[in-house]
Amino acid sequence: MGAAVNSSISTTTGGSLAAANARLLEEIAEGAARREQEDLNPFDAIQRIREARLGAVRLPVSEGGAGASIRDLFAFAIDLAEADPNVPHILRVHYGFVEQQLISVDAARTRWLAEVAAGRLFGNATTELGTRAAGGRSPYATTLTPDGDGYRLNGTKYYSTGTLFADWVTSRVTGPGGGTVAVAVPTDRPGLIREDDWDGIGQRRTGSGTTRYEDVRVEPDEILSEPPSQGSDDLPAPSYYQTFLQLWLHAIGAGIMRSVVTDAVNLVRGRARSFVHAPVSVPAEDPLLHEVIGEISAACYAFQALVLSAADTLDAAARTVIDGVPDRDATDEAVLRVAQVKVHLDGVGTTAATRLFDVGGASATKRSANLDRHWRNLRTLASHNPTPYKAQAIGRYLVTGAALPRNGYF
Repeated sequence: MGAAVNSSISTTTGGSLAAANARLLEEIAEGAARREQEDLNPFDAIQRIREARLGAVRLPVSEGGAGASIRDLFAFAIDLAEADPNVPHILRVHYGFVEQQLISVDAARTRWLAEVAAGRLFGNATTELGTRAAGGRSPYATTLTPDGDGYRLNGTKYYSTGTLFADWVTSRVTGPGGGTVAVAVPTDRPGLIREDDWDGIGQRRTGSGTTRYEDVRVEPDEILSEPPSQGSDDLPAPSYYQTFLQLWLHAIGAGIMRSVVTDAVNLVRGRARSFVHAPVSVPAEDPLLHEVIGEISAACYAFQALVLSAADTLDAAARTVIDGVPDRDATDEAVLRVAQVKVHLDGVGTTAATRLFDVGGASATKRSANLDRHWRNLRTLASHNPTPYKAQAIGRYLVTGAALPRNGYF
């Protein structure tokens, strides 16, 4: 584990996290194009995040944070995604873990938030391959077994987003009694192997590869307490944690949309010729191209506005938490709004990324131009959870009152 970082978090009274960290965002953006072209991991960018202790912005000032609201955090996620969409995706599970600890009533809360305040970053290794339904609560193949005064962890996890860059990795596994438990293990622990083998078409440098546990030692205080598991209707107790993670993907999409607008404008400004049958000879003066850019820009604005509006519902749910559990109605409102955001925006994003090519000539399709990255990244984000299932659940809820799903994929 690295040494603790003592620098204060960059914030401004009454200002945004982006304004306070403008130089850091510029530096991340400056290297993003080269990393994309050369397929490089953003280790330096994540180290800058770690040194600035930006993983702690949601913590109260009294606990070493910046006291940022959820809306503040999501606005910053959009800014980070505009600079490099891989960076906030890497941090997605970290901020979700922080949110869990902020509302936890467990005594270990202090220990984990102290790690966050010191600049440590948390990754994720939970998903396993096989026939087990995504989001289900049946046992994991990865097991935690007793070993003297501690435990040993064995198994293989996939899609471990962020773990390649993290100081700690959290996992849900099958415990000694057969039930599901969560653990947090330092990533430098012997036997913990992180493989950089994610081969997706987009979001390629998020470290979303395989994590292997080969007889990894787990100390008793590295077993995380679980949130309340049952509600009165035999469903998991209300939680906005899963919804937080879902909206985070859309915040990344909003940042990508900004880049789509920027690239569309630069394409038109940089074009020296048009077609003989175009309404004007100079592309920058072409009203048809102006119209397309105007429509892309409007889509971008709506995308961001919907994400931040949904973030407000998460803030509202967070304010209702009592003994670690938020109010059911407030949680349902947040879950509904975030699901509606996805159903609407998935198509908006990929359409805008496609229309980017409508304002460029054939040269815009050159691999060296790298403009296809926006569509690839947006499509990859949208594919995390199929839109039809979300739309169906929303409709059923509105028509019949059936409860919205409560799992990590809704």
